[in-house]
Amino acid sequence: MTQTIAPRVRTLVLLLLAAACALLAGAGPASAHAALTGSDPREGAVVDKAPAQVSLTFSESVSMDDDSLRVLDPKGKRVDDGKPSGTGGTTYSVKLHAGLPDGTYTVTYQVVSADSHPVSGAYTFSVGAPSETSVTVSGQGAGGGFVGGLYGVGRYVSYAGFAVLVGGAAFVLACWPRGSGVRVVQRFVVSGWLSLTAATLLLLQLRGSYTGSGKVADVFDLGLLGEVLQTKAGAALVSRLLLLAAAALFIAVLFGAYDKREDEERRDLTFGLAVGGSVVAVGLAATWAMSEHASVGLQAGLAMPVDVVHLIAVATWLGGLTALLVALYRGPADTPVPALAVSRFSRVAFGSVIALVVTGTYQSWRQLGSWTAFTDTRYGQLLLVKIGLVAVLVGVAYFSRRWTAQLAEATPAVARSAAARRAEKGEKGAGKASTKASGNASAKAGAKAGTKASGNAKVAEKESGTTKGSGTAKGSGTANGSGAAKGAGGSQRAAQLARQRTAVDAARQKRQRDADPNRFGLRRSVLAEAGIAVVLLVVTTVLTQTEPGRTEEEAKAAGTSSAGSSAPATGAVTLDMPFDTGSQNGKGVVRVELDPARVGVNDLHLYVERPDGTAFDIPEVKVALTQKAKDIGPLPVAPDHITTGHWSASGVQIPMAGDWEVAVTVRTSDIDQVTISKNTQIG
Repeated sequence: MTQTIAPRVRTLVLLLLAAACALLAGAGPASAHAALTGSDPREGAVVDKAPAQVSLTFSESVSMDDDSLRVLDPKGKRVDDGKPSGTGGTTYSVKLHAGLPDGTYTVTYQVVSADSHPVSGAYTFSVGAPSETSVTVSGQGAGGGFVGGLYGVGRYVSYAGFAVLVGGAAFVLACWPRGSGVRVVQRFVVSGWLSLTAATLLLLQLRGSYTGSGKVADVFDLGLLGEVLQTKAGAALVSRLLLLAAAALFIAVLFGAYDKREDEERRDLTFGLAVGGSVVAVGLAATWAMSEHASVGLQAGLAMPVDVVHLIAVATWLGGLTALLVALYRGPADTPVPALAVSRFSRVAFGSVIALVVTGTYQSWRQLGSWTAFTDTRYGQLLLVKIGLVAVLVGVAYFSRRWTAQLAEATPAVARSAAARRAEKGEKGAGKASTKASGNASAKAGAKAGTKASGNAKVAEKESGTTKGSGTAKGSGTANGSGAAKGAGGSQRAAQLARQRTAVDAARQKRQRDADPNRFGLRRSVLAEAGIAVVLLVVTTVLTQTEPGRTEEEAKAAGTSSAGSSAPATGAVTLDMPFDTGSQNGKGVVRVELDPARVGVNDLHLYVERPDGTAFDIPEVKVALTQKAKDIGPLPVAPDHITTGHWSASGVQIPMAGDWEVAVTVRTSDIDQVTISKNTQIG
């Protein structure tokens, strides 16, 4: 039976690792959790004169340093004073140098949002008229690169370690107290503590470089580490390390004094361990709740305790499930997991699921804000995947409960048969003991008679004056020495036989355990549960690194993305405008093509044709763009003549989306000209 189980276990583990890697590969660097919702000047705007300052507004409070907000001229030279000033934590501005010439300027920013995630982006605006610029903005956002990837791994390991530590300890304390003496369970819980501790130290060391330059060399900068300790995220990591020291004491008592106590004494210690363990678990969960999503946004005072409950419920369910799986597959044959422990865990898991549903519903409303965000944002899509996995996990858990019930029904019969075998074994042992005792009595009687006869012989020899007795005594000494040696060899042989019998009994118990169809079915269903739980934990970790749907929709409504990128292309716009200047050959059609007709840089093509469709040249053609609703423009465009009847202009800047008037001035002679216009939606 064991040979058939092992390949299945290996296959499922490989599938789980593949699924987890696929999710990890698609996760990417941490998304920006504070979106840029406004700027002055706006992205792509063309202003008549240089502004005195540049202001940025974010969806939540952010932190900045002197290099967080920079403004660069067309040659890449910095034109700001390097001292951003904030207003309420969401709006920051930086003053510009006086007398800036016309041209296109680039604004770059890299800040840290209130939920501890780095945010970066860039955009351009122009003074007077757009111009070429030598500034290139790196496509890699904050939190990316090797340091960002390593930081992401640390986050995954820390969540997994927390689940193993809290869930494994809860499983032992609440469901299977005797499991505190099982070596494989002890190693499982300790591995969770070691993983969480190592991941926390790694995150603390990487934090400065992760939110800053992203350079590996900065990881070892002690000055940068000192700055991290003064931030909210750094304080949370240090608090986590202190709580892990208390958790180490809890583990030592759980697997030390608690394991050595008898049942009555163990009950008295259980209450103290439960209270202390709960305090440590709540504290560890709070280090995430007070530094990430729950600490900012709507109802932060309520969201943080809800997040703590959510994290503990996840750890109790998934960590306890994995502990049960380890005990079922790797536990010793003489200490199998009883059906009562599985039943207790089933009730604990059910309570955890209820807590997850309640807290998850509140978190979903808070982070999404609308039903459309489920499908229109990445956070909502991942949340749908998580909900689906929870539903599947609950379905598989239903089958585990059925196997648990069947196992509980089969346990009394197994116990009775085991008791019968022990009784039979005891009767056989009693018979052997009686026989041995009888033999020992006979041997002692014979020895006593022999001793008496030997003594009589010695007396007779002494009286006859012979020296033969000494030889007899010597022979007797030799015989005793040989007997002692044989006795020592028999003792070693008996110990060896005892070890062999123990190994045989353990192998027989393991075969009997694996042959139990109810226990085999339970192991298989718990393995499936644990597999889904691994993927669920990965999805949950990715969610913590994804921009909330509410923030993403706010950024879209403000006409900008969280990274400060341009709006997506909407396709080219073609406008046909007939004209008549009143002179000979003064009639025709102007066709204007604007591609891709979006906010930002566009290409403009203009064609002039006669009424019969043939292209012809005219002395002059000019274009102007105006958005009257926002009082923008007219923005002049001077296209270059390409070929007969064709003019073109590249780098046409559209500062914002809306209803734009495209006006074309056509001059067919020195004195004959006309201006025609048509409105179109851009962006």
